[in-house]
Amino acid sequence: MTRITQINRSSVADLEPVFAMTERAMGFVPNSVLTMAHWPQLLQTFGAFAGTVLGPGGEVDAGLKQLIAFVVSNASGCRYCQAHTSHTAERRGVGAAKIEAAFEFETSELFSAAERCALRVAARAGMVPNAVADTDMEQLAAHFTPRQIVEIVAVISLFGYLNRWNDTMATTLEASPQAFGAAHLAEHGWATGKHA
Repeated sequence: MTRITQINRSSVADLEPVFAMTERAMGFVPNSVLTMAHWPQLLQTFGAFAGTVLGPGGEVDAGLKQLIAFVVSNASGCRYCQAHTSHTAERRGVGAAKIEAAFEFETSELFSAAERCALRVAARAGMVPNAVADTDMEQLAAHFTPRQIVEIVAVISLFGYLNRWNDTMATTLEASPQAFGAAHLAEHGWATGKHA
């Protein structure tokens, strides 16, 4: 159960552009966004940052960005973000088999060498302390430009924030990502936990 009640969307009309952008991208307005709405300036700033990192205009594939977010959220232990990112990965065209194999990216034939490098950095960046080594970044640079590496690290950093936010707030998981998680992630140990 959430530790902070979400704001009613209709009570903060000034934030409607952020809600609408989020709804277009995800298919719903996440409860985490409705919690951030207690501090409108925070939500506006966060919405702009998240829209830049995950929105159109990037050079890194949108599906890969969601897999990066999924893997870093798993390393951080945030069940809420795992459900969101896997569900959004599917919406971005990533097949269910690839999503289900995301934690076996090192050995699964579903992943390219470039994807393995990006997901390795994500997994190691989500650890505490951060376990990314120089060799990880060198391998990443063999597949991605400096701009693309900045995008990858921006996704990891964005979800570092979201993982801490949602686990601390015990944000209640919405129906569609919860159903996706139950259908595709439960056999890998996923459960809603505190986000029920």
